[in-house]
Amino acid sequence: MWPGSYCDTKRKCCYPTAGKLTDFTIHGLWPHFNNNTFPEDCNPNSPYNETKKSTGTKFWKHEWTKHGTCSESKLDQHGYFAAALSIKDKVNLLEILKNAGIQPDGKFYKLDDIKEAIRTGTGHVPVIECNTDASGNIQLYQIYLCTDAAGSDIIECPVTLKRECNTTIEFPII
Repeated sequence: MWPGSYCDTKRKCCYPTAGKLTDFTIHGLWPHFNNNTFPEDCNPNSPYNETKKSTGTKFWKHEWTKHGTCSESKLDQHGYFAAALSIKDKVNLLEILKNAGIQPDGKFYKLDDIKEAIRTGTGHVPVIECNTDASGNIQLYQIYLCTDAAGSDIIECPVTLKRECNTTIEFPII
């Protein structure tokens, strides 16, 4: 998720105490069925353990309870979050986009150019999600990449995720 796109909508935004984020963040690692639906809240017997995390626990609890408990590979809580962080370490989306001349500069870019840059950088076609800022501009919001069931390797998405964007979108400044 691009923090600038989340924070310049009409919703309230809160940056971490360390300051503004200057890179893509992880929204989640979500299981997805081939019929284009996804499981939720799969195991009420696997509660979130707050003692293993320090900050951001409300959001992390939501991600674990809603998505992490549904992992096909049956990752435990630590394995689930470690898998998401490992994928982020493998794929530097901001660097991939910057190498293609696409930067968070408030300018508008062709959606196809963004997809092609990420395909070139990762070897796989991404799914792009947009949102609308307070001024009504359609902007880059989230980039989805699919992983294998273990969450360890990026794969081609087995289904078409439904996300809408214009053909030209803004990449907002943070």
